Amino acid sequence: MTGHDAPPLRFDGQVAVITGGGRGLGREYARLLAARGARVVVNDLGSSVTGTGSEQATAHTTVREITAAGGEAVADLNTVATPEGGRAVIDTARDTWGRVDILINNAGIVGDAPFAETTDERLTPLIDVHLKGAFHVTRPAWTLMRRQGYGRVVNTCSAAGLLGAPRMSNYGAAKTGLIGLTRVLAAESGDFDFKVNAVAPIAATRMLDYSLGNAAAVDDPAAAAEAEAVMRPFLDRLDPALVAPVVAFLAHARCPASGEIFTVGAGHVARFFIGRTAGYHNPALTAEDVERHFEQVRDPGSFTIPAGPADEMAELYAAIMS
Repeated sequence: MTGHDAPPLRFDGQVAVITGGGRGLGREYARLLAARGARVVVNDLGSSVTGTGSEQATAHTTVREITAAGGEAVADLNTVATPEGGRAVIDTARDTWGRVDILINNAGIVGDAPFAETTDERLTPLIDVHLKGAFHVTRPAWTLMRRQGYGRVVNTCSAAGLLGAPRMSNYGAAKTGLIGLTRVLAAESGDFDFKVNAVAPIAATRMLDYSLGNAAAVDDPAAAAEAEAVMRPFLDRLDPALVAPVVAFLAHARCPASGEIFTVGAGHVARFFIGRTAGYHNPALTAEDVERHFEQVRDPGSFTIPAGPADEMAELYAAIMS
């Protein structure tokens, strides 16, 4: 049942694991799901926005907020950056409540720099936390969900990778890898009731403050201050709590979508999709042909949205056999 006559979206009896759940977006996800009946594992090391240090009170503070409001939650301080840590996060849910219904891969760090300065030392920690972190936590959760015959996963990607942003090659690469993981898990779900989607949040978080401040530091300070004044009314509307309803719906049994990407911010939600233009075909194609017809190749006026490689092959077949 959907639409105006549908009952409220509840998560009674379900267990949700939220990585990076102690602050920012993760905290809002945890609080909302708990308020709607979920039992929540709040995973958070309490590290800085760049991944240094550890403030163990972070996860416990959010758990106390949830329990004070009448919800159920436990803190988890395991790292997602190793296979052992990822398994331990899911073990916390299994050992406490015996199951995992929802996994929200939200943990993340930043480390902006021009590409020329993005060494392996700047790249590896972000890959470890964002991409491998989601992989390490999702694998044991996937096993449990398949055994249960039910599961929902929400991954976190970013416009920095989808659309490109200066100084964020490490972050963009790590986040966009999660789109591939999302699409493949959706394709592999088979007959069991599993949905996995991704969100690209736009919210006033520590990460956004860091990236804006980092970019301003390399520009003219006066210009940065002027830009800040212009942007402030917009930034003030980017409440992380306005991202949480979309994540809650994607985590619910009534969500019909899988393998999709949604951009969310300030109460607005839209879908990103991967489209394919009609393109150009010549069985005797040359480089010069490509040059002459390049605008036709790129023209988005007529496009399709392949659901997967089989659709892409079918479209290629139709183009070359017509």
